[in-house]
Amino acid sequence: MRHTISVLVENKFGVLARVAGMFSGRGFNIDSLNVAPTHDAELSRITVALKGDDSALDLCIKQLRKLVNVVDVVDFKEGQAVIRELVLVKVKAAGSARSEIMQICDIFRTKIVNVSEGDVIIELTGDEGKVAAFLKLVEPFGILELARTGVLAQLR
Repeated sequence: MRHTISVLVENKFGVLARVAGMFSGRGFNIDSLNVAPTHDAELSRITVALKGDDSALDLCIKQLRKLVNVVDVVDFKEGQAVIRELVLVKVKAAGSARSEIMQICDIFRTKIVNVSEGDVIIELTGDEGKVAAFLKLVEPFGILELARTGVLAQLR
């Protein structure tokens, strides 16, 4: 089962390594990992997306809560949070393909952030389904490069 976990931590050296080590030590493969400071400069939020067994994850969350620099841990249940990801994708866009790509971008409400002679860089924000659908549509044009932030989540 897929899980999205939010770990609020003190902004200190080595905390990320301990949190990530907790997941890997329990046999979880992290699908995405996002870390950034919060509105409080002394705290950071670690958002982790992973797949795994519910009972093993419950044990892992209990152990995370015991770590010294961990302030809070939340396992978002399905539908409980707003979950988004940011993607930058560079797509071949020469000649007539450019207008077709722009139409796809309009449908998905993306933003073209760079245009060059043979390609465009597109910024897309959305949930996993929207990102997957968009990438499937632009793949035939030729994806040259792809960068993803990993998931971000916040309780509704």
